[in-house]
Amino acid sequence: MKLRVFAFLKWPVWLVCAAVVLTLAHAGIAQLSGNFHEVIPGELYRSAQPTGADINAYSKTYGIKTILNLRDEKRTGWYREEAQAAARNGITLIDFPISSSKELPRDEAKRLAKLMADAPKPLLIHCEHGANRTGLASAIYVGAVNKGSEAFAEFQLSPYFGHFAIPGVGRYEMYRSWDDYEETIGF
Repeated sequence: MKLRVFAFLKWPVWLVCAAVVLTLAHAGIAQLSGNFHEVIPGELYRSAQPTGADINAYSKTYGIKTILNLRDEKRTGWYREEAQAAARNGITLIDFPISSSKELPRDEAKRLAKLMADAPKPLLIHCEHGANRTGLASAIYVGAVNKGSEAFAEFQLSPYFGHFAIPGVGRYEMYRSWDDYEETIGF
């Protein structure tokens, strides 16, 4: 009798577990494949740290004109490879370092929006994993530059791209930065 009382819980629990596993699997696959996504066709793309070969391919396939590097880490081999590949392909490389562990002040978010608006398109935005800082910059672009919907802007900071806005666990600071900035664009 005791088993029957809790039997109704089996399906909801399994469904929640399956949804969590599928979400994590998708995020993991995205990370392993460079987390490259087309946000606005012909205008905005996002990714994790691209290799030189990635930059060559993105240049040929999507005509990337500008790369926006959001990484604030020490610029070592990855940066030289990126800068050389960008130069070989005639791509402008812009550095706008953002910490993924601190909120982005509103005035810096406004400066980032202007920088992205003025950058030659198509634009590729990246950080190390293409989830947190890239998600914030993509949300700002969609909302402030492209004048897209609030839902589509907020989707840029979602588990689909590997961003988990959980206080104390994920990079919640990026979500809080967006939450603060979105007021300035009327959302």
